[in-house]
Amino acid sequence: MSATDSEPIPETVDTPESAAAESRRLREIISERQRKAEVLRGEGLDPYPPRTGRTHSIGEAINTFENHEAKSPDTDGPRVALAGRIAAMRNMGRIAFIDVEDDSGGIQILASKKALGDSWPLLDAFDLGDFLEASGPLIRSRRGEISVQADAVSMLGKTLRPPPEKYHGLQDVETRYRQRYLDLIANDEAKEILRARSQIVSSMRRFMDNRGFLEVETPVLQSEAGGAAARPFLTHLNALGEPRQLRIALELHLKRLIVGGFDSVYEIGRVFRNEGVGNRWNPEFTMLESYEAYTDYHGVAEMVEAALSYVATEVTGSSIVPWRDGEIDFTPPFARVKMVDAVKQHVGVDFRDYPTVDAMEGLLREHGVGIPPDAGWGKLFDELVSERVEPHLQQPTFLLDYPVAISPLAKRTEYDETLVERFELFVGGWELANAYTELNDPVDQRQRFEEQLKLKDAGDDEAELLDEDFIIALEHGMPPTGGLGMGMDRLAMLLTNSQSIRDVILFPQMRKLSG
Repeated sequence: MSATDSEPIPETVDTPESAAAESRRLREIISERQRKAEVLRGEGLDPYPPRTGRTHSIGEAINTFENHEAKSPDTDGPRVALAGRIAAMRNMGRIAFIDVEDDSGGIQILASKKALGDSWPLLDAFDLGDFLEASGPLIRSRRGEISVQADAVSMLGKTLRPPPEKYHGLQDVETRYRQRYLDLIANDEAKEILRARSQIVSSMRRFMDNRGFLEVETPVLQSEAGGAAARPFLTHLNALGEPRQLRIALELHLKRLIVGGFDSVYEIGRVFRNEGVGNRWNPEFTMLESYEAYTDYHGVAEMVEAALSYVATEVTGSSIVPWRDGEIDFTPPFARVKMVDAVKQHVGVDFRDYPTVDAMEGLLREHGVGIPPDAGWGKLFDELVSERVEPHLQQPTFLLDYPVAISPLAKRTEYDETLVERFELFVGGWELANAYTELNDPVDQRQRFEEQLKLKDAGDDEAELLDEDFIIALEHGMPPTGGLGMGMDRLAMLLTNSQSIRDVILFPQMRKLSG
């Protein structure tokens, strides 16, 4: 290794002068690594060959050696060809110790001048971060470390930029999210969180499949993005010369499938909401939505309990998972509290006694809750609950029976026309899932949409749009149905004890760098 490339580039700088110095150093490193690539080409070797002779992953090789050692402890292990990224190099003059990693683990390569012969000088072309292939028998070193006693090495991919310093991990948050590949190289914990996210999605898919649901795919580009109170992204479909919106929910197309005769459907897919960015919000995120005929929101709640217990146990080994300084218990049954009772407990009033915008604004002022501009009654009520009720709901809790004003797609309760059969599941103080006994009366549904249009005309750009084709579908008849929406990113946060949604999304949205 060259003197300029013996240490990784620090990730942060303190002054313009130090930034300029680091920039010069980086240019020198890149130039030196390019020179090494040319040296390889001069020897007739491709620094970027199209394929490898790898026989095992590193994890497989280690398992193979341990099995061999159990049977024949006094002999070398089988011959292997391994490949991976160089994490550390120590060239002692006549022997080199090279730590190599792939997705399955890490292993030491022992490369001696005697074993490599004429190929020994080629080690000078290798740097931290390069991809290497090494062949030879598996052995256990004098220090007891499983290693490859290499008699052949080759370059698989010459890197021009040095890797981040791995001992302390990549600490700069901006760099971690903007250049996720560096985060994955440097931070094993980040890699395990994102691997767990994949397992969570797979586990949820298995649960739904085993329960008899049919997985489907519905359009991302929609004429009217409905199914939620959110601001959509706007685009244009050139082929048809028409505007389109990116979906904000999966709901309305999935319910069309219930109308069409499928009894149980679900989709796990990306949705897009042109709203804020924060620890729990990303403009594009992953939703699970399911719809099941001949059940109601109570049946959906029982399914959610079973699903979360199943996924938590399958992914973490227990239905009780660490969360911040405590634990979350996903063991069924979850607490069930009516919204009326929750507001009475934490705010001290019956919200039905505040039926107008002015009355609700007064209640918010009384309790020190900010009032959003141009907000209707429903948004004001939502702010009150978000500020004064939700933070108290740390263990899994279903809040039941919401005001009809904020639930235009749910069926009214039988005991109160101003409430609907809806629950939201709160865990860790914030919403994880939302479910309805679905409204299947097309006349009532049209009236609800028209009320939402009045809110939009009054300035609420998150109000529901009227989807005429969906109304026509309902007019063909939809059976009693229970529907569910669950945020998979937030579930991943809860099951990995992550405090930011950006930790569980591979490539979160970031502001574009200037210049």
